[in-house]
Amino acid sequence: MEITIGMRDLVRDSSIFNHYDYVNIEDKRSHKYKGLLVGATHAAAVKAFLDKNIAAERQKKLDAIMSIAGTLTIDPKFDNLSGREIRMKIAQEKYGESK
Repeated sequence: MEITIGMRDLVRDSSIFNHYDYVNIEDKRSHKYKGLLVGATHAAAVKAFLDKNIAAERQKKLDAIMSIAGTLTIDPKFDNLSGREIRMKIAQEKYGESK
């Protein structure tokens, strides 16, 4: 069972959770939906559901990043060189042997 109440009603009487499975919170003046409070009987199931959805969303974002992250490769001739050494090697190839 469910009920829609205002914040003041919830503050005045927190035993509402004993009678209802979940409580919709609404701003009584503007009639805007503020949220949902779940009783202790269903809290574990709701938490597990939310954890699963949040993990799936994070994995989706991570997969999008990882699909881009592995696309760039470095030429094998630049392996184990510092940034300065790479610039010097490119300059030597571009302008010929210096020194």
